[in-house]
Amino acid sequence: MDVSLSSWLAIAVALAAANLPFMNERLFGFIPVGHASADRGPVKAGWWRVLELVVLYFVVGAIAYLLEARIGNVFGQAKEFYMITVPLFVVLAFPGFVMRYLRKRHH
Repeated sequence: MDVSLSSWLAIAVALAAANLPFMNERLFGFIPVGHASADRGPVKAGWWRVLELVVLYFVVGAIAYLLEARIGNVFGQAKEFYMITVPLFVVLAFPGFVMRYLRKRHH
């Protein structure tokens, strides 16, 4: 796998993982959590979504680390790396946030 394909794969995985907490009412897409709502069924609490986003950030980081290790030497990461990637991951989650909380629902 070349560097370009590996980079795009890491970005695609990050985009999918960042939006996963907002696209379903299950934890990591598998574990049912939440309380029942009268009109929408079970609803996952917001703090579950934030916790899921944090865990998925580290999962994506591990996947990116493994992809980087496959193509060559792994570069050391300082605090600046995390100061950039954490907000980037949150920005990648914006489409899911908009679909979950900001879009008007017509009943």
